[in-house]
Amino acid sequence: MTDRALKKAAFLKHIVWDDAESVMVAGDASNRSYVRLTKSDGRKAILMNAPPERGEDVRPFVKILNILVDHKLSAPKLLASDEDNGFLLLEDLGDDLFARICEQDPNSEGVLYKAAIDVLLSLHKATIPDGIAPYDMATYLRETDLVTDWYLPAISGQMTPHDITDAYRHHISQACGRIKRKEPVLVLRDYHAENLLWMPDRDGFQNVGLLDFQDALMGHTAYDLVSLLEDARRDTSLDLQNSMKDYFINESGVDADAFNYAYATIGAQRNLKIVGIFARLCVRDGKPHYVDLIPRVWKHLQHDLSHPELADLKAWVAANIPTPTPEILSQIKEAAYAS
Repeated sequence: MTDRALKKAAFLKHIVWDDAESVMVAGDASNRSYVRLTKSDGRKAILMNAPPERGEDVRPFVKILNILVDHKLSAPKLLASDEDNGFLLLEDLGDDLFARICEQDPNSEGVLYKAAIDVLLSLHKATIPDGIAPYDMATYLRETDLVTDWYLPAISGQMTPHDITDAYRHHISQACGRIKRKEPVLVLRDYHAENLLWMPDRDGFQNVGLLDFQDALMGHTAYDLVSLLEDARRDTSLDLQNSMKDYFINESGVDADAFNYAYATIGAQRNLKIVGIFARLCVRDGKPHYVDLIPRVWKHLQHDLSHPELADLKAWVAANIPTPTPEILSQIKEAAYAS
């Protein structure tokens, strides 16, 4: 057995779950993996395996989990932990992912997405304890660099010139700097259909199960709505996006013009970041299937950049960041094989 396997076995023995049957549930873009454990008496739980030696840290997850549970939302309860070695035993919230339900019953979209927005509206009213980092300009710019650090080099075969990087950062800082500041709220950052579970047997805001929130920051109310509606992994129609955005605006009482600008700008910044992340996942981490998601993200980006106040950023992107054609996507995959 590997050292990691021995640590996992020791943890499960210590918490008396070593006799449970295990089935892999999922991995994700990180180095974490998840296993469903089932004991002979029918009890189930999810084991998160997040190896510290591969850069994972479960403590941010636990911190945000406690905030969500305290606010009476359906984050998985923590049943046992070995934070030093990166093991968490979590409540099993089931398999009814939004993405799966919407695929089986497309007519369910409206109900599910409204429920997800209701959770956000509730979360945005929560008092969040100190110690959550802000989604500030430095964060926007650091994420911005993912395109020039990974997407462009995978296509050109060389590092991006400094003048391109500097101009890009300037346009992003100008656009994000015009977002009207409000009291920040907790943003979960990966709030989308493969991280949300439908739990209709629970009451009120608890009917949506929440997964994958360890990277939460304090940011703008538009962020998680963008994450939900401009999904990188499943198609969402413009009709759905517009109706759900209108629902959020009406229910929250925000100024529509200011919110629409923030939504478009945060969406553009976020989708550019994702293009860079997916290129990095391919080139650095050997996960080429993420490249196939880039065209959907690019389509969201173009919609965001259609906002009149983002004309300068739109022009710069059009002139300097190649459209992800099939040929471009092949180049990125070839860059992975060459690295």
